[in-house]
Amino acid sequence: MAITVTPAAAERVRNFLEKRGKGVGLRLGVRSSGCSGQAYVIEYADRVEPEDKVYEDQGVKIIVDPKSLIYLEGTQLDYTREGLNEGFKFNNPNVKDTCGCGESFNV
Repeated sequence: MAITVTPAAAERVRNFLEKRGKGVGLRLGVRSSGCSGQAYVIEYADRVEPEDKVYEDQGVKIIVDPKSLIYLEGTQLDYTREGLNEGFKFNNPNVKDTCGCGESFNV
């Protein structure tokens, strides 16, 4: 399985990297947090570590550390706008439950 991005997410990442003026891609991860156990971490990556797994989709590199990969395998990253809210959305097939606030999940 791979980690993929929608065209909307890819465009947003490319635009941010271009405005930022540096970076090799987007780093996705998870950390312990919230009432359900795990929360997503998303940041721009300036380098790829030797142990990282790199996926490329829609012309965008997605970089994931090995510990996070077990939670993110098969995930599709999207970028959505709903009313005044906009942001990245994780379509993760591994999620069994999420908290009411939408900040955390468990697998």
